[in-house]
Amino acid sequence: MKHRYIAQPKFWTNYRKLSVSHQKSAQAAWRLFKIDPFDPRLRTHRINLLTAIFRRPVYAVVIEGDLRAIFYIDGDTVVTVNIGSHDVYEA
Repeated sequence: MKHRYIAQPKFWTNYRKLSVSHQKSAQAAWRLFKIDPFDPRLRTHRINLLTAIFRRPVYAVVIEGDLRAIFYIDGDTVVTVNIGSHDVYEA
């Protein structure tokens, strides 16, 4: 399935706060993510707390170490919600 990708403003705000090295890691992960958000190399996993809050499945991908990107899928659109440490799991 071909997806459209959009990012919420909070994602971009927090992306700009990342170190240059984390931004580069995020860009490398993005190359995999845009092909398949569930690529095993991204270790995509469901976040149950956010799933309950958003009332839809919400997932995180592991970019590196403690760096995660949060997203959900709405039809053919993948919406990235936030990026950062495990703190992004909090609503």
